[in-house]
Amino acid sequence: MRHLKAAVLAALVWPATVAAQTEIRAAVLRVDVQGRPPVSRLDLPPDDLGLAGARLGTADNATTGRFMGQTFITEEVTATPETAVQAIEALVARGTRMVVTLADEATTLALADAAGEGVLLFNARARGDELRNDQCRANLLHVAPSRAMVADGLAQFLMWKRWDEWFLISGSHPADRALADALRRAATKFGARIVEERTFEDTGGARATDSGLVQIQAQIPAFTQRAADHDVVVAADETGLFAAYLPFHTWEPRPVAGSAGLRPVTWHPAMEMWGGTQFQTRFEKQSARPAREEDYQVWLALRAIGEAATRTGSGDMAVLRDYMLGDQFQLGAFKGQALTFRDWDGQLRQPILLGSGPIVASVSPQSEYLHQVSQLDTLGTDRPESGCRIDRKE
Repeated sequence: MRHLKAAVLAALVWPATVAAQTEIRAAVLRVDVQGRPPVSRLDLPPDDLGLAGARLGTADNATTGRFMGQTFITEEVTATPETAVQAIEALVARGTRMVVTLADEATTLALADAAGEGVLLFNARARGDELRNDQCRANLLHVAPSRAMVADGLAQFLMWKRWDEWFLISGSHPADRALADALRRAATKFGARIVEERTFEDTGGARATDSGLVQIQAQIPAFTQRAADHDVVVAADETGLFAAYLPFHTWEPRPVAGSAGLRPVTWHPAMEMWGGTQFQTRFEKQSARPAREEDYQVWLALRAIGEAATRTGSGDMAVLRDYMLGDQFQLGAFKGQALTFRDWDGQLRQPILLGSGPIVASVSPQSEYLHQVSQLDTLGTDRPESGCRIDRKE
C-alpha cells in the first residue's frame, strides 16, 4: 500500500516536474516611431499597445501548458527604428528563437535579415504586399493581414451591395499610395470600376486648431465637388490625415469606406460572434481598455506558437515552424473558422471584419466568393499570383 501511495503521488506531481523542464521562450519587439498625433484623441495609442495582447496570449498558452508540461515565457522589448536591429540581436544572443514584431515594412525586413535563418519572426503590424511577394523571407510569418487582404475584404462587400462605381481618394504618402494600389487591384479582381481618382495632398497644416472644423466643413465639400457619378467614396489614408473627415462632408451624399466609414479590420471592440465576447471580456479585465488590432495580432502570433507547441509536444523553433506551415495546423481565433498559414508566403489566412462605428457590419470573405482550396484565399495574393515561395526547396 505504501508503494501504491508513492506511485499515485509521483503521478500527481509529474506534470509540474516536466513543466519546469520544457520552457518555450518568445519575445515581442515593438518599434515605436514618433509622428504626428492621430486626428482623434480617441485613437491615441495606449502605452501597452500590442504588449497587452502578448500578456493575454502568454496567459492562454500557460493554461494548456500546465497540462502539457510546458512553460511559456514572453519578453517585452520596445525600440526605435534606429535601435531595432540592436534589440533583436540582443534577444538572439540571449537565446530567443521566436520574436513577434510590431514594425513598419522596412524595419520588419531589416529585423528578419538581422535575425537570420535560426530565428522565426511573426510580423504583427506591417501590411506591405511586397513582404509577401518579392521581398518575402523564409524566417518571417505574417499574422497581420496584407493590404491586398483588407482591400479584397472591403471590395467583396461593396460588390455584394452592388456599389461597383468607386470614387477613390488617396493620400500623398507612400503608405497611402500603396493602399490605393491594393484597392485598384481589388477593383479589377472583383469587377468594380474606379470612375475617378483624386489625391489629398499633405500640406503640413494643423488639423485640430480652433478654426479646424470651419476649415474642414469648407475644404472637404470643395475637394470632392464635381466628381464623376459614383456609388461610394473609397479612401486610402493609412497616414490618418484626412479620411476621418470624409463622412458627412462629401459634396454628394454617398457612403464612405476604406480608411474611414466602413473599415476593414482584423479586430473590432464590438465583435461578439463566435465567442468573441469571451476574448473581449478577458482582455478588458486584464488591460482596462478594449483590444485593438495590434493587440489581437500579437495575441494571434503567440497563440500560434502555443497551439503548435501543444500539438507537437516540442519547443524547438524549427519543429514549430514546420508544423505551423503544414496541413495539420489550425488556430481558433473567434472568427467562425480555424485559421491556417499559407505555405508559400507565410501569411495567416483570416476573415476580415468590416467595422462601422460601434458595430461589425459584415465579415469577409462574402459567401458568394468561392475558392478551390480555401475561401479565405479569395482575400489577398493567391498561390498562382505570388512571387514568394518560402516552401520551395533549393
